[in-house]
Amino acid sequence: MKKIIIFLNAILFLNACKPKEEFDASGNFEADEVIVSAQQNGELISYSVREGAQLNAGEKVGQIDVTMARLQKEQAEASMNALNEKTNNPDEQNLLVKKQLAVQEAQLAQLLRERTRTANLVKADAATQKQLDDIDASIDQLRKQIVVTRQQLSVNNSNSNTQNRSILSEKVPLEKTAAQFQEQINKGEIVNHINGIVLINYALKGEMQVVGKPLYKIANTNTLDLRAYITGTQLPQVKIGQQVKVRIDQGKKGYKEYPGTIIWISAQSEFSPKTIQTKDERANLVYAIKVRVKNDGYLKIGMYGEVLF
Repeated sequence: MKKIIIFLNAILFLNACKPKEEFDASGNFEADEVIVSAQQNGELISYSVREGAQLNAGEKVGQIDVTMARLQKEQAEASMNALNEKTNNPDEQNLLVKKQLAVQEAQLAQLLRERTRTANLVKADAATQKQLDDIDASIDQLRKQIVVTRQQLSVNNSNSNTQNRSILSEKVPLEKTAAQFQEQINKGEIVNHINGIVLINYALKGEMQVVGKPLYKIANTNTLDLRAYITGTQLPQVKIGQQVKVRIDQGKKGYKEYPGTIIWISAQSEFSPKTIQTKDERANLVYAIKVRVKNDGYLKIGMYGEVLF
């Protein structure tokens, strides 16, 4: 029995002394972290962000009080409506002139018929030439009146258009002002722009916010990048798009491996960070690489990982 115990202890001792499987590079997982900040000044009247929550792109997560901007926009819109009421509509004035023109044209038609009848009577010696001349004079005078009436329609339209242009020229600046206030109203809405997990929340409902003040930090953790460092001698062994193995230490369970893809290689060397281990620890200069790994939920930002080419 003692021999069996001694044998087992020897096996455990040998396993403990067994050298740890080597790796080619190591580093920490990271993600593109986005800090969402306030874009408007005012009280945070609604806010639903919580640390660890999953947010979707386009999701509204809060509202800053924009009552003042809304009132200013309504004031600008009221001024535009007042300008519209000041404009002249020439149709009503032209309606009277058009009726007058219609009467004149009807009179002209009647005179033309009367002239034809009188001309026939003159030929039959039943009317005098003076009667025909009087009708011709009336026709000529009426035609001139019709010309004046038509000119009056044109003048009315021109005057109204000129006056309206002068009034409506004030409308363009008001439209721009209203658009500016609408932009302030839009910026009062806190809209999340990326899919991700809330890492840190900085704000609470009821607090006063100012433009640029951080509200929360978010990152998409569906995929993470392992930022690792390699030596100059390892550099010829790697290329962008290369498939590699990434592993994390699970303690007594050993290692958990993930497939990874090299997505970036530094164009220049840098001094080896003190917190980073490399296969050749004697190297002073190293090259940073990024390995993209699909996250199964176990990988966390800042977690240590190792790369095997």
